[in-house]
Amino acid sequence: MSAMRSLVHRASLARGLLSHSAPVCLPAAYTSRFRRRFHSSPVPWGIRSQILKDVGEGITEVQVIQWYVEEGARIEEWKPLCQYQSDKAIDDITSRYEGVIKKLHFQPDDTVPTGMALCDIEVDEAKYPDSAPAPVPTPEAAADVAAESSAAQVTEAAPVAAETVVEEAVPKGKYATFATPAVRGLLKQHNIDISLINGTGAHGRVLKEDVQKYLEGPTATTTPATTALPASTPGLTTPQVETSQPLTPIQSQMFKTMTKSLTIPHFLYSDELNIAALSRMRSQLNRTAPKDGSQPKLSYLPFIIKAVSLALNQFPILNAKVDTTSNPAKPALIMRANHNIGVAMDTPTGLLVPNIKNVQARSILDIATELARLGEVARAGKLTPADLSGGTITVSNIGTIGGTVVAPVLVPTEVAILGIGKLRRTPIFDAEGSVVAGEMMNFSWSADHRVIDGATMARMAALVSRMVESPEGMMLNMR
Repeated sequence: MSAMRSLVHRASLARGLLSHSAPVCLPAAYTSRFRRRFHSSPVPWGIRSQILKDVGEGITEVQVIQWYVEEGARIEEWKPLCQYQSDKAIDDITSRYEGVIKKLHFQPDDTVPTGMALCDIEVDEAKYPDSAPAPVPTPEAAADVAAESSAAQVTEAAPVAAETVVEEAVPKGKYATFATPAVRGLLKQHNIDISLINGTGAHGRVLKEDVQKYLEGPTATTTPATTALPASTPGLTTPQVETSQPLTPIQSQMFKTMTKSLTIPHFLYSDELNIAALSRMRSQLNRTAPKDGSQPKLSYLPFIIKAVSLALNQFPILNAKVDTTSNPAKPALIMRANHNIGVAMDTPTGLLVPNIKNVQARSILDIATELARLGEVARAGKLTPADLSGGTITVSNIGTIGGTVVAPVLVPTEVAILGIGKLRRTPIFDAEGSVVAGEMMNFSWSADHRVIDGATMARMAALVSRMVESPEGMMLNMR
């Protein structure tokens, strides 16, 4: 009974507490109990910066291609944040945190040095107790940044105000400025601002078809009073106009690699092959291939790559590299057992050389399948550092574009490279002296003359030529 009276008493006290506006004094036991019941602590949230870490291979900066997120969006841990392009490859950066994107520090096409913050993410601090929060800028620094931004906007706005063409505003989706590397390469080729194109992809994403449509005709409507006159073509007295343009990451890497390469004394060895027998074999194999698409269409390149690998078994020095860094006073040759044969590919972002790993253990069909895979990911801009690193010798099939004889330039970590010229149908004399149709192709080899002599290169080239001209002999040596 006393327990019941106690409960009634407590209830009346609670009703009095809620009904009176004036403060009610209660014993400490009651107040502490009510505090425990009604108090709720806020979830501790903090800002963490996603730092661009060292991506390896001596890369000190990358270029942002596109963001997969926007400010205000939620991101899960290890989900892709953005796509980047480095000197070596194109890849994605994933999020280290789960939270809400508060700020993107860089825009597409911006160059980001390693160690810089890519973006700020609001996270639950209880989940990441060991991560240091992002530094908060002082009001003075923020004011300086705002002033610089304001001045930049005024500077950029001045020439825009002088334009006489009034463009119709095009509604943009939240992903309107996102595009694949192939699309961005097309935009750069024609010097087009992506914001001028009305994307028809998901959420306004700009597609390749949108760029082509933009190139075919104007996308903005103009009034007769504001119609712009076509740009006049340079005349005999027009002064020269020069515009500075920074190198892309791929061009920067090519600049550094080729500058280093030209410190190596090259020599060129060229030969002409009749690949008519290989052409007949290839055509027959393609005709009898399964029609379900399970087997890639065979080109000449897988046969040539396999022939190079088989010849390397007899001339392993051409799969080596020169080591001048371990002991500069005593350079050494590093012999390599695996044949990782690089293949130069023309991609939307420039020339890249992925390599086919362990060609010595692959069949011609395996090589063709891997070539197809590398070609697909290269066109999509998805080659990884693993695809591009570790090459031991290179084959450059420049003949698919044109040219008969090429003088390829060595990669500094290799001692030989093969350049393949264009296939030409030419009349030739056969063994009996009769004129027949020959399918001629030039093979041009460059070698590091510091360690490779002309006789070794000539013997290697002759062995490759025999296997390509008589592919049935090559089959006998395959494992």
